Amino acid sequence: MPSVSFERQAELLIIEIDNPPVNAVSHAVRTGLRDILAATIGDHSISSIVIACAGRTFSAGADITEFDLAELPEPSHNDVYNMIETMRCPVIAALHGSVLGGGLELALACHYRVASDTAKIGLPEVKLGVIPGAGGTQRLPRLTGIAAALDMMTSGAPVSAQRALELGIVDRVVEDDVRDIAIEIARSLAAEEAAPPATSTLPMDRSTLADGFFDTYRQRLPSRARGGGAAREIVDCVEAGMTLPFSEALAKESRAFHKCKNSPESAALRYLFLAERRAGRLPSSDKKIETRPIESVAVIGAGTMGGGIAMNFANAGIPVTVVEINDDALRHGLNLVRKNYETSVAKGRISQQQCDARMGLIRGTLSYDDIADADLVIEAAFENMEIKQAICQRLGETCKPGAIIGTNTSSLDVNALASASGRPEDFIGMHFFSPANVMKLVEVVRGDKTSPGVLASVMALAKAIGKVPVVSGVCFGFIGNRMLESYLREAEFLLMEGASPAQIDRAIEATGMAMGPCRMIDLAGVDVAAKVVLENQKIGGVPDDPAYRAVVRKLFEDGRFGQKTKQGYYRYEGRNAHEDPEVAEICAGLASRHGITRRATISDREIVERCLYPLINEGARILEEGIAYRAGDIDVVWANGYGFPAYKGGPMYMAERVGFDVIQSRLNHYAESRGNPFGYWTVSPWLMRNADGSSAA
Repeated sequence: MPSVSFERQAELLIIEIDNPPVNAVSHAVRTGLRDILAATIGDHSISSIVIACAGRTFSAGADITEFDLAELPEPSHNDVYNMIETMRCPVIAALHGSVLGGGLELALACHYRVASDTAKIGLPEVKLGVIPGAGGTQRLPRLTGIAAALDMMTSGAPVSAQRALELGIVDRVVEDDVRDIAIEIARSLAAEEAAPPATSTLPMDRSTLADGFFDTYRQRLPSRARGGGAAREIVDCVEAGMTLPFSEALAKESRAFHKCKNSPESAALRYLFLAERRAGRLPSSDKKIETRPIESVAVIGAGTMGGGIAMNFANAGIPVTVVEINDDALRHGLNLVRKNYETSVAKGRISQQQCDARMGLIRGTLSYDDIADADLVIEAAFENMEIKQAICQRLGETCKPGAIIGTNTSSLDVNALASASGRPEDFIGMHFFSPANVMKLVEVVRGDKTSPGVLASVMALAKAIGKVPVVSGVCFGFIGNRMLESYLREAEFLLMEGASPAQIDRAIEATGMAMGPCRMIDLAGVDVAAKVVLENQKIGGVPDDPAYRAVVRKLFEDGRFGQKTKQGYYRYEGRNAHEDPEVAEICAGLASRHGITRRATISDREIVERCLYPLINEGARILEEGIAYRAGDIDVVWANGYGFPAYKGGPMYMAERVGFDVIQSRLNHYAESRGNPFGYWTVSPWLMRNADGSSAA
C-alpha cells in the first residue's frame, strides 16, 4: 500500500498519509506528497486541497531513523512544505491525535489548520538534541509571537488544541470528525477564490520584545556543555528570522539542524528515545499473551507514596480506592492528595473541574472488604519485610480470582512477598519513584512465578497512565537501587578518606548528573537510605565490611535525617545547603575507627571514576545475570529515575563511548591501589567480554 494516496471529490482533492504507526514524514511520504502536488499544479479543476492522516494520529514527526544518514534523501521536508505553501489553491490540514515535529511543520505550511479538540500540538525536537529543521523556527513565531514560540520549542512540550487556537497555531478546533469539517472549510475557501496568506509571508512581531530579549532568553537555558546546544540554536534561528529573508532564514535553520543532528548529544538522546520504546516491549516469542482488564485499582497506604500512586490512576480516569489503618491516617493522606491537585490548579496545570473530577475517582476506606473486587491492588506500605508480608498475605485472601497483586517495594524480595500472598502467579513488583505522581519511571519487577499475562498487563497499564515502564528481575534493589549501592558506597569511602560532601557533589554534578550523592540522600532522607542498608543486612546482602556505608548509618544514629531535620550530610537553612564541620568530624572519626587513611587531596577525576565506574560495572553484572533484558533498559532507568543526564544517554551508553576497555583498566587500577578484599572492584564477565576490541570514543 502506498504511504500517500489521494481522492477526488469534484473540485476537491483529499490527500491522505498512511504510514503507521505514527504517520512519520519519511522519505516515502515526502516523495508521495511531492508527486501528487506536482501533478496537481497544472490541474485548474482542483480548487482546494485537504491533507489528512489515516489511523489514530496526524503525523507525529519525522522519521528519526533518517537522522543517522549523512544527508537526508531528497525531496527534503522543505522542498515539499514549500510546494504546499506556494500552491495556487488553499491547502487545509485536518489535525488529530499527536501533531508533532515534522508533522506540525507540515501543518504550518498549509494555509488553514483545523484540529480535533483532543489533539496535542508541539515541536519536541529539542528532546532529541535537534531543532525544528523544516521551517518550524520560522513559521511558528509568525503565528504565535516570538516568546510563545521559543517557549514551545525550547521546552519541547506540546500544547492542547484549545491552547493552540489561542496562540494562533490552528484556526479552528472541533469536536466532530475533523476530516469532514476540513472538507467543508476547503469548499468554503474555494468559493471565496482566495487562499489565506502563506505563513511565511506574515511578519515576525518584535513590537512587544524588550531590549536584549534574546540575550536574556539565552541566560535561562542550559549551557551548551550541559545539553543546551539545540535550545540555543533555536533562539539563534528565530533571532535571525527577524532580519533575514525567509529563504535565507530557512537555509540557516537547515544548517543548524544538521549541526545539531551530528552532535554527540543528539546521538545520545536519539539512542535513549529508541531505548525507551524498546524497554516497553517484552522479548517474548508468544505474541498471543492475553492481558487482564484493569478498570479499578486499590492502593494499600495513603502515605506519600500511596497517595502519589493513587493520583496516577485518577489522572488517567481509573477509579482507585485507598486503604488505611485508621481515620487520621486516611484523612491526612487524602488531604495531601487534594493539596497536590490544588497546587496544580493554582499553577494552571489543570482546571478546578479536572481537580474535582480526579478527587471524585479516589475514595478512602478502612476495610479490605471494599477492595475485594479491584482488578489491581498495590501495597504501598512502609519498607519493612514483615509488614509487607502480612499485607500481601491478607491481599491473597481478599482479592478476587484473577486480580493482580502488586508491591511498591523499592528493594525487598518480590518472590518472598509473592509467596506470602499465596498467589505468586498473580503477583508483581511495581516500583514507583518518589514523588510517584511526578516521576515517570516504574520498575516492573517480574517474580519467578509471575505469569506472562500479568507482566504484559502491568506493562500496558503503566504506559496507559503515562509512565515509562522497565522490566527488572528479582534482586536486592532491582536495577536502579542495586546500581546505586556501589555509587553510594564509594561516595562514603571518599568522605572517610577526606573528600567533603560539597566536593563530591560538585565533581559528580559537573558530569551532568542532576544532583550529587550527598545532596540526593539529604533530599530523599538519610533515614530512608540507612534503612535500605539495614534491610539488606537482614538478608545477608551487605558485605562483611564494617566500613560499608558507615557514614549513612552514623548520620542516621545521630538523628541527622537530611533536609527534614535541617541536618544530614549538610546543614540546612531552609533548602540552602551549607557545609557542616560536624560531618567532617564524623567522617574522620569513622576513618580512624575503620583504619582508613585520610588524604589531603582527592582529585575530581578520582571521585567521578570511583563513583560512576563501579555503578557501570554493577549494571554489567545485572545484564550478566539477566536481571535486565537490555543495556538500554538500564539507561532508561537511570535517565528517568536517578537524574543521569539524558544527553549522555545513560551509564551503559556512556561506558561504550568512554570505552569498555578504559572502564576495565580503571577498575583494575583501583583494585590494585585500594585492595579488593570484598570484590568491590572485580570486573564483571559482561564488561570483560565487551572490553575486547573496545576503544575510547
